[in-house]
This record gives sequence, structure tokens and C-alpha cells, in this order.
Amino acid sequence: MGQFSVLGFIALGGAVGACSRYLISELCVLLFGRGFPYGTLTVNVVGSFIMGLLIAAFEAEIFAPDPWRQIIGLGFLGALTTFSTFSMDNVLLMQQGAFLKMGLNILLNVVLSISACWIGFQMLTKS
Repeated sequence: MGQFSVLGFIALGGAVGACSRYLISELCVLLFGRGFPYGTLTVNVVGSFIMGLLIAAFEAEIFAPDPWRQIIGLGFLGALTTFSTFSMDNVLLMQQGAFLKMGLNILLNVVLSISACWIGFQMLTKS
């Protein structure tokens, strides 16, 4: 696979991931309000779950890594889950003096995202 093909696959997945991130974040604001960064939490957990499924699917040879690694793993999930936004959310909470919310946000993102990745992986590797 040539470099231009790889970049094209990443760009395709990235465009879908970025749009999905925006739509999920907006939905979370509508459902839960702006009092807590639910959108970032949601995309990080969902993205981690999908990453677990993806890695397990490659290991189980359900489908070949190329081009799906580029489309889903690098493009879609790279654009869907960004820890730069996670960091910004926590700095804003800190600046507002909302240290409890900041701690809760850090804890939930880390624990739920790692757990979701593990669950996604286990779903395809357990017979």
C-alpha cells in the first residue's frame, strides 16, 4: 500500500471521526447540559471500546489490518478521541475551582476508557 493510499484512508476515517465527535458532544450537551464534560468522557470511552474490538478482530484474523488499521484505528479513532480536549476540560475545571469535578473527570475517563478497551477486546477473544 502506497503512502498516498495510507494518507487517504487516514483522512477518510479522520473526517468521519471528527464529525462523530462533534455530533456526540452536541448530543451530550443536549442530554446532560454543560456542567460536566460528558461529551469528552463519552467519546473517550466509546473510542476505547472500539479500539479493543479492533485489536481483537485483527488478532482473531476476522479481517486484515490493512486498510482498517488506517481507516478506523488511526483516522476515525484518532479524530474521535483526543486527550488534548480531555486536558483542556480539566484545566478549565481547575481554573473554575471545580477540583472535585476535575478529579472525577480524570478518574472516570481513565478507568472507564481502559475498562471499555478491555471489554471490547474480551468480546472478540473469548470463545
